[in-house]
Amino acid sequence: MDEFSKQMREAGESGMRRVSLAISVLAVLVAMVTVLGHRTHTEAVLMQTRAADQWNLYQAKKIRQGQVSTAVDFLSLQPTAKDAAVQSKLAEYKAHLKKWNQDLADEQQKAEELEHEVNLAERRANRYDLGEALLEIAVVLSSITLLTRQQVYFMLGLALGAVGIAGAASALLVR
Repeated sequence: MDEFSKQMREAGESGMRRVSLAISVLAVLVAMVTVLGHRTHTEAVLMQTRAADQWNLYQAKKIRQGQVSTAVDFLSLQPTAKDAAVQSKLAEYKAHLKKWNQDLADEQQKAEELEHEVNLAERRANRYDLGEALLEIAVVLSSITLLTRQQVYFMLGLALGAVGIAGAASALLVR
């Protein structure tokens, strides 16, 4: 009878070692997903800053274009508009306006592309956050097994951990 009890205790300890090992692996996965999430959030913030800078450049060029356009209008209305120097300056301003029209379109496109990158980074970060939360819950559920010795918590923890891993891995699919 004592031998049977001893075998049962050893079997239980062996099972708890597996649970402990699984909890350790889940904890490492939590740490990895947390780092990936933090880096992705940082990437989103940096991209947002770049997008804001790009929109500021667009706005500055738009303002300059408006000022030069107003100068062209004023020079055209001046009684001395026939003067060669005025005509030369008008031609120069009009050339600037033509170039800035294309530049503005390019700057706007760059800013919109950066905003798209920000959105992608935020979507990836959200998936990492979801994966992290699910993995943390999986660690807690699995830890309950050590206290209660009931395998149902361990199985729930493993299932939730698998969902958490899949959620975090799905961040790699965001394009």
